[in-house]
Amino acid sequence: MESENNPHRLLVDAIEKRISANYFDSSHVLPDSDLTEIIRLATLAPTAFNFQNWRFIAVRTPDAKKKLWEVAGRQPKVLEASATFIICGQLPDHSVLAERLCPSIEAGFMPEATAALWVMGADALYTSNARMQRDEAIRSATFGAATLMFAAAAHSLATGAMVGFDPDKVVQEFGLGPNEVPVLLMTVGKALPGNWPQKPRRPLQEVLEFA
Repeated sequence: MESENNPHRLLVDAIEKRISANYFDSSHVLPDSDLTEIIRLATLAPTAFNFQNWRFIAVRTPDAKKKLWEVAGRQPKVLEASATFIICGQLPDHSVLAERLCPSIEAGFMPEATAALWVMGADALYTSNARMQRDEAIRSATFGAATLMFAAAAHSLATGAMVGFDPDKVVQEFGLGPNEVPVLLMTVGKALPGNWPQKPRRPLQEVLEFA
């Protein structure tokens, strides 16, 4: 029998027991240090070329929550959760990539010539291709959001991913830049009793194919 402290078992449990919480303890307060640590872990998710093209806005003050609640269909969990993250994907811009690859060069595992090739490759892949830029912004934000879920679970917190919001109003109310796409919202906090368990999934034979 696997130990309860086995890292593999802990990760599997987090995946199998994850729920989309709708009911949160509104009295539960998460310090900014905990929110910061959750996002530190979220940013360990992968991005193409290591662009790290994302931004996470932690909405946790009463005024900010009220503003987000108004543009998110007035869903109560925005007010009740300890915080709601606005997870933004940023359109990839090859001109910032050289700087973002510098730590890998300084760490000694990426040759400068390789970094230069990556910048050229990113330029060829994204520049003048609006669809590819937007797709990459959404991919990066989604990777970050998924990792955020399990970072929160590691802190014994529940999450709820939300797409029910007005993206244009989120951009306006929270000052997103022209290169930023609000991909989804993620509530984080202490779950109350009454949340549904994880909903049953489709049979694997319907979704898995071996080629």
